[in-house]
Amino acid sequence: MKNKNATVLLVVIDAVGITTLEYLLDNFKGKINLANLSRLGLGRILSPRFAGRLGPDGGKSYAACVSQASASADSVVGHREMVGIIDPRTYDLFPDGFPKDYIAAFERKIGRKTIFNRMAGGMEAIELNASEHERTGCPIIYASKCDPLIQIAMNENVIPVTEQHRIAETAFELAMEMKIPVTRAISRAYVKSPQGEIIRTANRHDAVLPMEGKTLVDILCAKGVRTVAVGKISDLVNADYHEKIKLNDPASLAPGLGLRFVHPRKKDTNPYIVQGIVNALVSALKDASASPPAERLSRRDGTFIFANLVDTDSLYGHTKDIEGGLRCIEETDRMIPVFEKNLNEGDTLIFTADHGMEHRSDYGYHNKEPLPLIVEKIGCNLKLGGIKTGKGKTLAEAGYIVAQAFGCEEEYSSVCGLQTYGVRS
Repeated sequence: MKNKNATVLLVVIDAVGITTLEYLLDNFKGKINLANLSRLGLGRILSPRFAGRLGPDGGKSYAACVSQASASADSVVGHREMVGIIDPRTYDLFPDGFPKDYIAAFERKIGRKTIFNRMAGGMEAIELNASEHERTGCPIIYASKCDPLIQIAMNENVIPVTEQHRIAETAFELAMEMKIPVTRAISRAYVKSPQGEIIRTANRHDAVLPMEGKTLVDILCAKGVRTVAVGKISDLVNADYHEKIKLNDPASLAPGLGLRFVHPRKKDTNPYIVQGIVNALVSALKDASASPPAERLSRRDGTFIFANLVDTDSLYGHTKDIEGGLRCIEETDRMIPVFEKNLNEGDTLIFTADHGMEHRSDYGYHNKEPLPLIVEKIGCNLKLGGIKTGKGKTLAEAGYIVAQAFGCEEEYSSVCGLQTYGVRS
């Protein structure tokens, strides 16, 4: 159901699957305000036992549980499925570190020795090895506890950022050459405060699996739809976007939005993501109303904004911070009216998740579980102005709903080979 000059906003609340959210609510007895997600139908996809903790359902939005068709619970894999790439492969974790022959070859290629080579959480690896790294210049290499990826931590004052990025690219290229099953290699840049506190910076770099096939983003670009990636989306789905928005300067936050940091030391990334989303929405509003069309700043046929709210994964998920995770979701909920205010009638707002997070005794691990798919078409009722839903019950349905707004759902289903998964007109 194509809507001329439509804007579609797809927001991924990272690592908040249905099982995960129910676990968080079960294990936090304090008050939580999810009034807007409740209004959009959250209560329909959670257990009835949470009814007393949610607000009223507005009855005008679509809410369903979907399953991931891809084999692995991974950020790259989950986000790519949303735009039509279903990955049947499984990837390895490396509890004993990476193979010795890989490490030796990697060191030869980058001209530096490395240290550590164990499985660890990110801050744990840096805290254990920062002194030796800063003394020797040897990068800290470590395996993720829950993602199939290679991580290399380096102090920006020891190894320049440009070299850090080359090291990540070299690590990934070598892994592909040696057939080590990973989805990414990440350089984790950090600095130290005058007090000695380790602070990760925004200068990380992800070397990622190449896209294997055409995605919804490619289809939309070819149709003249403006595509915008906010946050780490462009690292996960590394297609060609018209614009990539990555903010990290506190001065970029508009005071009037009332953005809040949940973390006591303001380590949150989400406020910058929300600001980036609002910036993209405001540009889309101006563009849709420009007349004559030649005065438009972007393309003629609408805007697709793809955003990831990462803090529920990286900041509160792996650390098993139950209250922090819920407060972070609560802040996302509080921003929904801001998103809606910056959408026109007939525009579409979608919320989903890329995977869940299982809280084990030692760490939070990515989990394959039922995922939310919540869709609101501004100014419409439960029928969503004719949008077809329930097509396949996979994460690829998120892309199918986006595609309908721009009249390319048949091409999306066909080009991405989704008919096998029930995603068809």
